[in-house]
Amino acid sequence: MNVAYHLKKLGASPAMISKIGTDNYGKGLVDLLADNKITTEFLRVDYEHPTGLVYANPNEFNEVVYDIVFPSAWDFIEQQDEYIELTEQSNFFVFGSLTSRSKVSRDTLYQLLDTAKTKVLDINLRPPHFNRAHVEYLLQKADILKMNISELELITGWFSPFANTEERIKIIQDQFHIETIIVTMGGDGALVSDKGAVHRHNGFKVTVSDTIGSGDAFLAGFLSQLLNGANAKQALDFASAIGAFIATQEGACPDYTISQITELIRFHSTLQTQC
Repeated sequence: MNVAYHLKKLGASPAMISKIGTDNYGKGLVDLLADNKITTEFLRVDYEHPTGLVYANPNEFNEVVYDIVFPSAWDFIEQQDEYIELTEQSNFFVFGSLTSRSKVSRDTLYQLLDTAKTKVLDINLRPPHFNRAHVEYLLQKADILKMNISELELITGWFSPFANTEERIKIIQDQFHIETIIVTMGGDGALVSDKGAVHRHNGFKVTVSDTIGSGDAFLAGFLSQLLNGANAKQALDFASAIGAFIATQEGACPDYTISQITELIRFHSTLQTQC
């Protein structure tokens, strides 16, 4: 949902496939989507399970630890003909590995992966909600993969001894034939390996308020730029800016304008010129 929210803010026309409960959380999600003119046509209501909740808490290392409640309504997304039509018509099909934790939603996801044009995997390795077999299957299907540095190290640990970041990315690209891999590295910026060419962005120095949702904004920024005809390096630059900007705001879906993102890029470019 966060990715859809930011794609809409950036001028795209996203739709979200999911399932919500009959509770106030579900109603709140519908209201949020409607208020931001994101279609709710592909949301379904589950009368047995609650709307999905996630409890996010920082640990002693200032890293966010997530408690993702199971089971939730989105664990029971049954296949619908309109889902297939939607994925066939869409430029990108964005999905996460968490969907694989339950058989019902996993079966639906696997069917949609066979119909989607460009498959974008935003991997989320949150113990205990993943296993290696399901993750490897999703990697085999992905055209674009986004992960953080910890997830990169975990997955490559399955296949090879320790290597540097770029070698780890190449291992995954060779193993699963993924054309584009994006790795976010927190305060150290991000990099993208696209068709064998590696581009790096050192990140923006900002005052962090709340990092929750900044990765989703990053992905939305990257995809929005590809939709606008940008190359991978240009998309990485913009994605890094919006990810940094959202980290300065409270909440995963704050209100903002594209001009605020471009201003951050302009300000950062000015500082680099002065240095």
